[in-house]
Amino acid sequence: LVRSLERTVQGLGVDGPAWERLFAPLADDFDALTEDVLRPVPRLPAHPVTLARFGLRALRPATAVARRWRTEEARALFAGAAAHLMYSLTGPASSAVGLMLVGAAHRFGWPVARGGSRTITDALAALLAELGGTIETGVRVETLAELAPARIVMLDTTPGAAARICGDRLPGRVRRAYRGWRHGPAAFKVDLAVQGGIPWTHEACRRAGTVHLGGTLEEIVRTEAQTAAGRLPERPFVLVGQQYLADPGRSRGDIHPIWAYAHVPHGHPGDATEAVLRQIERFAPGVRERIRAISVRSTAELARYDANFVGGDIVGGANSARQVVLRPRAAPDPYGTGIPGVYLCSAATPPGAGVHGMCGANAARSALRYLGRPMC
Repeated sequence: LVRSLERTVQGLGVDGPAWERLFAPLADDFDALTEDVLRPVPRLPAHPVTLARFGLRALRPATAVARRWRTEEARALFAGAAAHLMYSLTGPASSAVGLMLVGAAHRFGWPVARGGSRTITDALAALLAELGGTIETGVRVETLAELAPARIVMLDTTPGAAARICGDRLPGRVRRAYRGWRHGPAAFKVDLAVQGGIPWTHEACRRAGTVHLGGTLEEIVRTEAQTAAGRLPERPFVLVGQQYLADPGRSRGDIHPIWAYAHVPHGHPGDATEAVLRQIERFAPGVRERIRAISVRSTAELARYDANFVGGDIVGGANSARQVVLRPRAAPDPYGTGIPGVYLCSAATPPGAGVHGMCGANAARSALRYLGRPMC
C-alpha cells in the first residue's frame, strides 16, 4: 500500500479495479467523512450521504468486505489494516478501522513525526505553557477531592479508573456502565536495534514505514480470533515500525531502530519475545544475526508504564461491535460523567484510539458548551 491510489491499484493486478472502486470514493470524500466519523454517533451528520455510504460497508465484518477481492495479496493487504482493530475480524463493524486506515493512507499517507512521537507531546506541552498552563507529573490522583477546585475536570483515564476516582459522586447508571467496560487483547512490545535494517524477502517491505506480519487473510482472521478468545497463537499478528526510513535522524550510522508489537491475549503473563522474533524471521530470514540490542515490554510492564493500558490493552477497551458504537456508554453526551463539569476524554470515548486526538477535542467541546463558551 502506497499513498498513490494509482500505484497501489497497479500493484494489485486483477484486484486493482475492485480496490479502486472501494477506496477512490473513500479517499476523495475523506475530509468530509472525518467530520462525522470522528464525532460521537448520536449526532446529526454534516454529510449524511457520505456517512451512509461509508456506514453500509463499515458495519459489515472485515471478512465480508475482503470477499470483493480474489487474490491472497489484496485480501491480506486489507486484513493487515483491519487487524488494527485488535479484535475478531468476523464480527459486525470489524471492517471500519481497516476502511478508515486505508482511506487515510490514500488521502494523506501515514505521517511520521520527525524525531519520534515524543516531539508531538513536546509541541503540545510547549503550546500549553505558552498559554499560561502548567503540567505536574509524578502524582497519582485517587479521588476528585484531591484536585484543586476547578470549573472543569478532564479525566484521561479508563472508565474503570474514572469510576474509582469519582466514587459516590457518579450517578448509579454511569458507575455501572463504567465498571462494566470491557478491556480487550493486549500488546507485547519488542524494540530492536538492527544493523543494516531488516532483510525482508519482499523488496517493497524494505521501503515501508509500517509492515503487517500476519500471512493470508485466513491466517490473520484465525490468529485475531484466538487472541480475542484468550489464546496466544503460535504465529501472532505482529506490527513492525520502520519509521527511520522517513526520518533517518533516528538511526546511528548503520544501526536502525525497529519497534514491533504482537497482539496477545489480555493480561498475557508469558514472554512472547520469541514468538515476535519468529514471525519477523519468517518473512526476513537472517534478521537475528543483525540484532545488536533488544528491549521488551510485557503486558504487565505496559500496564505499569501507563495505568490506562489495563492488562496490556493499548486501545482503551475491547473493540466489540457494541463498544465501537456506544463508547463508553449509551448517552447523548458520551464524554459527560453525570457530574457537572467532569468529563471523560480518553480513548474509551468516541471515536476511540488512534492518532487523531479527537477524543480530547470532542470532550473539550462538551466542556465549552457547559461553560457557555463559543467553540473553536
